[in-house]
Amino acid sequence: MIRVRIDRARGSAPREVGAEMVVGPDSVTGTIGGGALEYLAIDRARQMLARGEATAMMDVPLGPEIGQCCGGRVELVLDRTAATPPQAGPSVLVLGAGHVGRALATALLPLPVTLRLIDTRPAELALAAPGVKTTLTPLPEAEIRAAPPGAAYVVLTHDHALDFLLVTEALARGDAAYVGMIGSRSKRASYARFAAQQGLSVDGLTCPLAADAPRDKRPAVIAAFAAAEIMARLLSPAADAVIPRRRTVGADG
Repeated sequence: MIRVRIDRARGSAPREVGAEMVVGPDSVTGTIGGGALEYLAIDRARQMLARGEATAMMDVPLGPEIGQCCGGRVELVLDRTAATPPQAGPSVLVLGAGHVGRALATALLPLPVTLRLIDTRPAELALAAPGVKTTLTPLPEAEIRAAPPGAAYVVLTHDHALDFLLVTEALARGDAAYVGMIGSRSKRASYARFAAQQGLSVDGLTCPLAADAPRDKRPAVIAAFAAAEIMARLLSPAADAVIPRRRTVGADG
């Protein structure tokens, strides 16, 4: 395999420094931005494989010379590498396998996260899209307690009381990157009163979920906006992403 990495980028470029793809004789994993740049790099990488070369560099202007209009310039480093499994992304626990939960799991499936769809109901989990990792458990709160630091939790079960329990578990950890709960502003206000009794802040709670979505209640639409919201939080700097454990409880915001 040949690893192709962007080592330097000047001006406008399709990907950032450090972006990589891995090229085999008949496969490509990852991307450095597509277009003519990527085709040139793939061709050079396969030349290396055919010739037995170990390393190479490319300095590519992203202009009319290669039919791209970015206007910048990138330097690529190409080297041989053993095939390695993809690095696991941050954990996302989708708690609730109803219509919206399944749609959200489908939307998140191709994204760079470690996804699990969790429910107490086997019939609902059985409807998950192929490839979605599912967990059937009578105690979904235990899955929250066992999750790694910096995980995202999306709570959308069939039971408001269970929603409140699971959100409380997620907020109480103090290290969540994202905690979301499906529902209205009135549901958020109800939860805020409940949280106050536990000494928890709702500052870190996203509810309603996917608030920027248009007024469209179709599960796939809600899921698309929620997935974007979750990824924006996961990709933000770690210092901004971790939810504080305890602060003054507010009913909205």
